[in-house]
Amino acid sequence: MITTQTYDVAIVGGGMVGLAIACGLAEAGVKTLVIDAGECQPVTGHPRLRVSAINQASQCLLNNLGAWSYIDAQRTGPYRRMEVWDKDGLGKISFDAESLSEPALGAIVENDAISYALARSAAGLANVTHLEGVRMEKLAFGEREAWLTLDNGDQVSAALVVAADGAQSQVRSLCQIPLTFWDYGHHAIVATIRTEQPHNSTARQAFLGDGVLAFLPLNEDNLCSIVWSVAPEQAASLLAATDEEFEKRLTVAMDGRLGMCRLAGDGKRVSFPLRMRYARHFARHRLILAGDAAHTIHPLAGQGVNLGFLDAAAIVDTVAELKQAGKDIGEYRHLRALERWRKADALEMITAMEGFKQLFAGSNPIKKAIRDLGLNLVDSVSPLKTLFIQQAMGKKSGLPRLCR
Repeated sequence: MITTQTYDVAIVGGGMVGLAIACGLAEAGVKTLVIDAGECQPVTGHPRLRVSAINQASQCLLNNLGAWSYIDAQRTGPYRRMEVWDKDGLGKISFDAESLSEPALGAIVENDAISYALARSAAGLANVTHLEGVRMEKLAFGEREAWLTLDNGDQVSAALVVAADGAQSQVRSLCQIPLTFWDYGHHAIVATIRTEQPHNSTARQAFLGDGVLAFLPLNEDNLCSIVWSVAPEQAASLLAATDEEFEKRLTVAMDGRLGMCRLAGDGKRVSFPLRMRYARHFARHRLILAGDAAHTIHPLAGQGVNLGFLDAAAIVDTVAELKQAGKDIGEYRHLRALERWRKADALEMITAMEGFKQLFAGSNPIKKAIRDLGLNLVDSVSPLKTLFIQQAMGKKSGLPRLCR
């Protein structure tokens, strides 16, 4: 006889967003299951290729969940200054934490290190069951609960399912939730780079006309993670180039600002296509989409994971309040306000990223004049610059409780 284990919430996906939701809900007394196809392992050796720029709101979330203390300081690169410029123009902007009397603007952290830290936090919470190396096979929704069948033979029921299973979300697909999407026409190349000059805890981003290049400071003085967004054919050329040729092209693209750039770590460079995705529905009866399952954006401002963490904190706030009030946490009428909140935040970010991308694409002289004027105006007008910095740090009104 097969028995069905019952939970308040079943989270499909054990990445950063899924585990953050699990920790927050468990601390609020919500019985939570995480179905994780992967396995969280300590992060050692060379820096991992996938990193995130964690702003202050996200750092508050990780700190409030008890995870920040589990992140090895050697896997974290605080950045205290940002420099942005138009390579083919005169526009530039720079700002630093000191101007706001802050110790840092944010930190560059390896994604796997964040996931492992959250898994350690979850392991210490009685209300979380974290199943690793397990996949969901079937999903069905009823009036009072949802049923999930796992590939290890277990059957689970929950009042609410959270889809935190990434951009290719199986849950979203099974539920036939349509997507609004477009291809950005770029691939992002990521690699770890050792620079001749120290990065001085500065995050740098250059708009190249045919793409965007970001140098993100890691823990060592001369070590950076790069995200180089280029057209697919250029990405193929850069991946096929010898190490020496790649390093020369990268140094030129960076205007030699950090001296000669060399591949570091294991020397790998990988690329992935960039697409905007926006689910038509972020919630349904007994279902919420979170993180990349709900939305993906261009990485040019490094806000993707921070938007996902805002989803996590908002879901925790809403579900905990419903639970405390004795309401059905999975009823769609109780989730509609949460859906509107998350859709509005995501749409605002998608629109901003698309505006940036369109403005900085190409070499039209009128566009160049506008973007040079805009960057220099923000750089020289103190109130505008302060607003720009605060947005970059995630300091906005109406933040969920865990992000304050």
